[in-house]
Amino acid sequence: MTETTEKCSVPAVGITGITKRFGDVVAVDNIDLSIADGEFFALLGPSGCGKTTTLRMIGGLDFPTEGSLRIFGDEVGTLPPNKRPVNTVFQNYALFPHMNVLENVGFGLKMQKVNKSDIAARSRQALDMVQLGHLAERRPTQLSGGQQQRVALARALVNEPKVLLLDEPLGALDLKLRQEMQLELKTLQRELGITFVFVTHDQEEALTMSDRIAVMDSGKLLQVAEPEAIYERPANRFVADFIGNTNLLEGTVADSTTVVLANGSRVEASSDHAAGTKVAVSLRPERAYCHEVGGAPSAHSTIDGKIRGTTYLGNAVVYRVALDWMELDVREENRPGMAKFEQWQEVTVSWDPSAVAVVAD
Repeated sequence: MTETTEKCSVPAVGITGITKRFGDVVAVDNIDLSIADGEFFALLGPSGCGKTTTLRMIGGLDFPTEGSLRIFGDEVGTLPPNKRPVNTVFQNYALFPHMNVLENVGFGLKMQKVNKSDIAARSRQALDMVQLGHLAERRPTQLSGGQQQRVALARALVNEPKVLLLDEPLGALDLKLRQEMQLELKTLQRELGITFVFVTHDQEEALTMSDRIAVMDSGKLLQVAEPEAIYERPANRFVADFIGNTNLLEGTVADSTTVVLANGSRVEASSDHAAGTKVAVSLRPERAYCHEVGGAPSAHSTIDGKIRGTTYLGNAVVYRVALDWMELDVREENRPGMAKFEQWQEVTVSWDPSAVAVVAD
């Protein structure tokens, strides 16, 4: 296994007009998607959105009802999994308890009738890659959850797939271990240079690890973009609300630079929606600031309210601010000398107009 130094101009995965039906249920609805060679790509969305079905179609575990599916230019939509240059890592690891770690990693090679010496050498190389060579003789039940996950990863990599598919592989781990494995997976992917397609419902995980993210809902692709663009410039209300935390201030477009909020106040917000369109101004809690009434910077958009509650997070404080017509959250970094606000204290909430996104349904 060697690091890929030159990327192919042909997409690693090319999906055109793919639809998947299960009886009357449309699980994936006419999507087009291109995943580049060497890309760490996330399929993100809530349960039932079609992301796992899409992954299964790439892997050959499900076949498309309609459309074309190519891997490095070759049509594979009707080929079985063993005829595709892919391998899959599942959430439940699927390790054989009666085999030791080395035997688990080499099982696929054994099924391919690879000679024993090559199986042993390649399996040990794969274990070294995930830093588990010293545990080769242990049984899966003697390993931690994170170690079992790395064994599953080594078992997938030992076959040298061109595309590695990962179906919520970190979902069974606790938070700290999951965060450690996120870093390990991303580092490993960069070292190997192969394409990772990663399914998750965890927004932070997708933002942390991915080169690009496809957000799905109800079988449709809603937005495909780099993490920063997904977070800062969501394509619609669903993406804004699903990715991270945000405040959605309902309003109506007045013109290309102004939105009239539900309480009648006008705020600066750039938009390409037509005048009169019902929209929401997406304001991330960390982009908003609380001030004593009248103390906001003149360049900021503002709205007045009262502190309804405070949540202490250690590195930050979140204020829940009650407006006349809704409530919103303001996340302030916890730093020496920061202003403190009391329950029911009147405050002005402000934000830089460039920090908001205007979204519609």
